[in-house]
Amino acid sequence: MSLPNYLTPQGAEKLQVELRRLASEERPRVVQEVADAAAMGDRSENAEYIYGKKRLREIDRRLRFLQKRLDSATIVDPKDSKLEEVRFGATVGVEDEEGEAKVYTIVGPDEADPAKGYLSYRSPIGRALMKKKVGDIAVVHRPVGELELEITSITYGA
Repeated sequence: MSLPNYLTPQGAEKLQVELRRLASEERPRVVQEVADAAAMGDRSENAEYIYGKKRLREIDRRLRFLQKRLDSATIVDPKDSKLEEVRFGATVGVEDEEGEAKVYTIVGPDEADPAKGYLSYRSPIGRALMKKKVGDIAVVHRPVGELELEITSITYGA
């Protein structure tokens, strides 16, 4: 059984924009480059042709992946949530053992960007935060030891 593929409306839009850009701009440009390179003659030693075909395969693979992810997505708008516990789409304020405050937004794997504070609900920290309330301690199991995070705030649709 596979896990659900949750996306926020913003995450779904981002994937759709990438899909449209690849299909309507990038792929036609690379197809033209391959056709131009093929017109130069011997394809076996034609670096532009070989690279272009490789790039075309990469684009087609990404297009299939994006379409499959969007087709299987369940769009969840965090603005609709009035929960008092951490669920998908929550923006969570936490404080670690040293008193350092951080803010994470719980998103789907396709939207995760840890450097910007967007964590997948499937990530170790995301899993530890799920279903917790303000004041609760989330224990994150890591190879270097456990990390305790106190939940200081939970908001939706921020």
